[in-house]
Amino acid sequence: MSGIFEFKQCVTLLKATGKKAKTLRELRNLIASVSAESIVHHTYEYFLKGHIFEYTNDFAHWAGKSLEESALAEHLSNIDPYSYKDIGQLRTELLKAVDGYLEEFPEPREALPRDEFYFNETVTLTFSAGVRAKNLREFIAAIKDVDGSSVYYHFYDARLRLGVGADDFSQWFSDGLGKNKLAEKIRRIDPFMHNLEGIRERIVEAVEAEVKGHSNSREER
Repeated sequence: MSGIFEFKQCVTLLKATGKKAKTLRELRNLIASVSAESIVHHTYEYFLKGHIFEYTNDFAHWAGKSLEESALAEHLSNIDPYSYKDIGQLRTELLKAVDGYLEEFPEPREALPRDEFYFNETVTLTFSAGVRAKNLREFIAAIKDVDGSSVYYHFYDARLRLGVGADDFSQWFSDGLGKNKLAEKIRRIDPFMHNLEGIRERIVEAVEAEVKGHSNSREER
């Protein structure tokens, strides 16, 4: 990886599928049949939407808020999409969660009119943010200022591109700068425990601590 980090950001264009569910069974059947792009939108892209942090995907959000099925919402929220190799495995796990709940509670609540679950897809456009960093000090200044979608792209979306547990920031710290301990600190940030701004803050804290530690060690010599 290059010694220069180029920040990118993304814009998502929403596409309606015309498919909606008012009952949990209808939701289940549509999860089984909608496109992979729709599954991605309602799971991986959840943190790009600024939803409340009680849930981790749109399905859990709807189950908890519209159906008031809190136990199912909790179960769905415990599904980590980044732990699966592909969308097919994630879809299967979502179906298992809903099927298991329906076996135990065959007649769950129904959503009120206009509160149905609407399946959507997105087209994601990625482009340069026009910001680069060649060292940690420049990185700190840049990440404090870039759009939240840039943090999402490099921290969340990268997990789809690079694989389980990876992100663009930690990859650059280790491969581009040789900062393996810092990279490990970034990898340990839980993507489900913070919103985008929380993720940004923790990255800044980790990098600033690295810079400060390096400066102190130089002064002690």
